[in-house]
Formats: sequence, C-alpha cells, structure tokens
Amino acid sequence: MSSTRKFMATPSLSPYTGPWNKTVVRHLLRRTLFGAKRSDISFFQSLGLSRSISQLLDDSLPLPLPPVKEYNSSSAAVPDTTILAGETWVNNVNNDGTVASLRRASFKKWWIGAMIQQDRSLREKMTLFWHNHFSTETNDVGNAQYVYKHHDLLRKQALGNFKQLLKAVTLDPAMLVYLNGQNNIKTAPDENYAREIQELFAIGKGPGAKFTEEDVKTAAKLLTGWRNNANTVSSYFDVTRHDTNNKQFSSFYGNKLIAGKTGATAGDLELNEFLDMLLSTDEAALFLCRRLYVWFVYYQITPEVEANIIVPLAATMRSSNYEIKPVLQKLLSSEHFFDSMNMGCQIKSPVDMLVGMMREFEVKFATADQYATNYGLWNLHVSYLNNLQQNIGDPPDVSGWKAYYQEPGFYEYWINTDTLPKRIQYLDYLVTTGYTFNAFKMVVDTIAYAKTFSTPGDPNLLIDEMAEHLLGVTISATHKAQLKRDILLSGQNQDYYWTNAWDTYLLSPANTANTKYVTTALVNLVKYFVDLPEYQLC
Repeated sequence: MSSTRKFMATPSLSPYTGPWNKTVVRHLLRRTLFGAKRSDISFFQSLGLSRSISQLLDDSLPLPLPPVKEYNSSSAAVPDTTILAGETWVNNVNNDGTVASLRRASFKKWWIGAMIQQDRSLREKMTLFWHNHFSTETNDVGNAQYVYKHHDLLRKQALGNFKQLLKAVTLDPAMLVYLNGQNNIKTAPDENYAREIQELFAIGKGPGAKFTEEDVKTAAKLLTGWRNNANTVSSYFDVTRHDTNNKQFSSFYGNKLIAGKTGATAGDLELNEFLDMLLSTDEAALFLCRRLYVWFVYYQITPEVEANIIVPLAATMRSSNYEIKPVLQKLLSSEHFFDSMNMGCQIKSPVDMLVGMMREFEVKFATADQYATNYGLWNLHVSYLNNLQQNIGDPPDVSGWKAYYQEPGFYEYWINTDTLPKRIQYLDYLVTTGYTFNAFKMVVDTIAYAKTFSTPGDPNLLIDEMAEHLLGVTISATHKAQLKRDILLSGQNQDYYWTNAWDTYLLSPANTANTKYVTTALVNLVKYFVDLPEYQLC
C-alpha cells in the first residue's frame, strides 16, 4: 500500500456536507452510471445527496427484457426453428454448437444495449463489477443458456446480500462449468473452485489472508457432488459423488470442523457451513470492501484509507450480515468519496468510455421493433471493446481485468500504444462519420447536443458547460479561449461571430452555407473535446 496520496482532510466516512453542485453530482454519476446525460445531472442535482443515493441504490426498477433471436441459425446442424425471430432464446434448450455460438454473440450485443439503456440506478455498474469479480468466460462456458442465467443472477442480486450471491454463484451452472465444479467428485476432488473462492471471491490474497493449501484441498472435498442438467439449465446435487468425511480447516478459520453429511441435503448443508466460515473471518469483509473501493474510488489504498475507510466499511458489512447496500450507501455518501483528490483520477474503462459516450450525447438508436438493427449497432461496440481489451463476457482469466487488481498500474493498463490510438479513432468515427446498419445511422448529433445547454449562442458559456459535462478534470481559461477562437469563431476575435451564426441557424436552417458552418464547427468542437486526455478520465 502506497502512502503518496495527499487528501484535503483525513479520509472519513462522515457524510458529505459540501456544496451539491454540478461538479459533485457529475462525479457521483460518472462513478455509478455509464456516463451521465445532462438530464441525469439535473435530475440528481434536484434530489440532493441523500435522495440521490437512495435512487442509485433502488433495485426495484424493472429489469431489461431478455435477449432475442436476431440471428440466422439456418447453417446449424440443429437450428432453433421453434423460436420465431424477435422471440427470446433464453428458455429454449438447444445443444447445437453453432446455435450456442450465435446466442453467446447475441447475449453480448444485448448486454451493450442494456448498459446504454440503463435506468438511473447503480444496478448496471454493479452487474459489471460482479462480472469482473466472479469472472467467467462465455467461450469456456459454451452453453448460452448458462451464460445468460449467470449474468441474470449477477444483475438480480447486484445490490443484495453477498453471502446469498456467493452461494448462488457457487452453484451456478456457468461457474460449475468454468471452474470444473461439475467434475468435482469424491474419488478425484478438483481444487479449481475451492482455490478461487478463497483467493479471488471471498478472502483474497491480502496480508491477512492466511488460509493454507490444505484448506484448498479440504474445501474441494466439501464441494464434491454438484452437477449440471443442460435440459433444465440448472445444477443439482448427486450424493453418490460427494465426500461424506469430516472436513477439518486450519487455524485461520478457527480450526473449524465441518462434519461430513449424508443424504440429499448433504451438499447444501456443508456448503452453508463453509460459506459461514469464510465470511466469519475479518479478511473477507476487508477484501470485498477493498474491491469496491478500487472500483468506485481509486486503486491506491493508502494506510490512511485502510484505517479510516476500509476497516469501518468492513465493520458495516459484517454488522449488516454482508448486505451490499449499507456499505455502498456509506461509501458513496462520504466526505472521502467527494474529496477533490478522488475526482477525475480514474482512467475510463473501455465500457465507461464507449457506453458513456452514447449516453452523454444521447445517441439515437432504432425503435424497439427494429431489434435486428439495434443488435447490429450494439455489435459494433462489442467489437470496439474487444479491440480495446475489454471483451465483455470474456475477461482475460478468472482474475478479471488487470485494471482492477494488477499492481502497480491498475487503470493505467487500459492505455497503451495500441489502445490509445484506437480510443481516439473510435471516438472520432462516432462523432464525424457514424456507423450505418440496415440503413440506420448511429452518430453523435452535435446540433441536438448543443441545444441541451443553457445558451448555445454564447460561445463562452457553450464551451464552459460542454467542458464541465465532458471532461474529467478542468482545463484552463486560456485553453478555452484558444478553443473558442480557433473553432467557434473561425479565427475571429468577436463573440458575436458565433452568436450570429447560431441565431441564423435557428431562424433559417435552410441557409446551406451558414448551417454547414455551424454544423462543422460543432463537430470539430465535440471532436476536440473527446480527443483530449481529460476526456479519458472520470
């Protein structure tokens, strides 16, 4: 843990009492949503801090409808002809490899759409958090129903109870495939999941994580007997494959002895005791709170942060029996979260950058009935994200993306000589040329975006407000003045040069020359902003 960060005050979980202005609202929304529309900022600013956090933690809002059949499976050996185009495939069992591949691709496209169309809650951001935490890879899982069911589980329990989520993930068909749980039998215990549930999911690898190799082997025996049924898309317990001997754990777990059980409920009973044992350790809550801190605040956990933020957050987690909401409520409402040192200090993940851009500029998509068009447009983002090293649904390995765990770089791993030029290229493309699929063009409408500001005819206000909305940190007045003169004023010095052009556009959009000038200037202005290093920060 580094001690280099200098905060404005001692890190504290005391409720934030500073000004509730656009700067702090924007900071909150950039960390809890994928990008913030200007209407989102106004909405949350009107609520105040307490009600804003309540809104963000509301998990009662409707879930997105499941993915639909937007693909052509006629080339498959066993095509899913019983499903009509536009109907969901998630409840249709089909073991054909080609169909499974098409559906896994369909799932990824759909997930992009769900993120772009997210509501004003933290659920979508937390779904990605859990996807990174309980990392699985769709290509390794194979079965598309398992993939969707796993994802649906993460979304539905994203803001719920960690213990319940941990148990559900342990018995989830996708996880049983991914970490070999379905092959874990008493005659040949498989240590894969037994290791990862301790190293990556519940305890971690911190200085206080003192579980032993024997604990891994013992846990593997405890977890024997679980299998998958592809026809019911569910897991079940097979007592004949279960090790019924007693399971003795190390002093790290208080020398816990879990008595071997027999019968149909043996697996469930032993698993419950095992999870209780894991989460009774101080390290479990500390580990999870560190993970949340890295995701929502910053990757560098100083000794001050550990003592004043992580330790009390972990106490809250334990006292609430591992409910997630109380921990997030305390963190996101805190003085520390809104410390200026924590604003604009993260490098945007590719998802934050691309999905956030779609939402910030309120890019239009086709109507819901044109699902094939929208899936095609969303698929562009799947490809972009893959090229930017964040292939959703397929993190690099069971540890997730390096940006959230790999010292010393963390978020800086998102940026390299390959990804940075591609980031700029993709942003420029979506601002200037756009992408057309099925005759529908997805592009940033810079005129419509400008109209969302208070006085778009005032070049100073327009640039101030646009910079405030788009950039993770402020740029200087000199920088803004140069930007105004070079782009909006076309080298002129008088502000009315832009004001007149804008007013003329509003009155006479058919004035081709003037409209072209205004449109070109706004495209260049937006392009300039999204190309700035400051746009890569949140």
